[in-house]
Amino acid sequence: MTAEEVRVPVETGETLLGDLAGPPDAIGVVLFAHGSGSSRTSPRNRFVAERLQRAGFATLLVDLLTPAEETRDRVSAEYRFDVALLAGRLEHVIEWADHDARVARLPLTLFGASTGAAAALVAAAHRRDRVVAVVSRGGRPDLAYGDLSVITAPTMFIVGSLDPEVLELNRATARELSGECRLDIVDGATHLFEEPGALERVAELAAGWFTQHVAPAAREPR
Repeated sequence: MTAEEVRVPVETGETLLGDLAGPPDAIGVVLFAHGSGSSRTSPRNRFVAERLQRAGFATLLVDLLTPAEETRDRVSAEYRFDVALLAGRLEHVIEWADHDARVARLPLTLFGASTGAAAALVAAAHRRDRVVAVVSRGGRPDLAYGDLSVITAPTMFIVGSLDPEVLELNRATARELSGECRLDIVDGATHLFEEPGALERVAELAAGWFTQHVAPAAREPR
């Protein structure tokens, strides 16, 4: 599988733009949910995506806002914290992936950052039949509210040790999940994981978590 631009139709009649990339023999697909004010061009998520591709995964980075919404959001910030909207868009992308020959038969996982992590958790709660694992990087899983108790996908929270408020929110949220959950703290990392080696550690943890959980899912008929 080479890098390709994809277009996912949404309820407005417009399309979301995305980038699908990965090896031809991918073991799973990772759908990225970007954080507040970010997009599929996020250098941090692209860095992680490239590492996941090397680990054998296809990656799908999609703008969850339409171009018109992104333009408005840059001025008003009205959409970036709209978790219900972002989660709904993720579900549209999952539905699209279910019917795309390149990834339809692959186990599907979600990687969320910041507010995108909350959207990923809501989508995982609504699509328990499809999402096999979730990873949150510096996320706000607390914004998933009432959906936490029904999530069955194994979930990993990755937080920097120097991001104390988000770390406490993740600890509290982890206690609310009834399914498998793990909290990993990257020592010396702040919220954006800009410190040397921090994003490499995020990618390593995510790759390990996804690999562990896509193997059993790949053996199940779809």
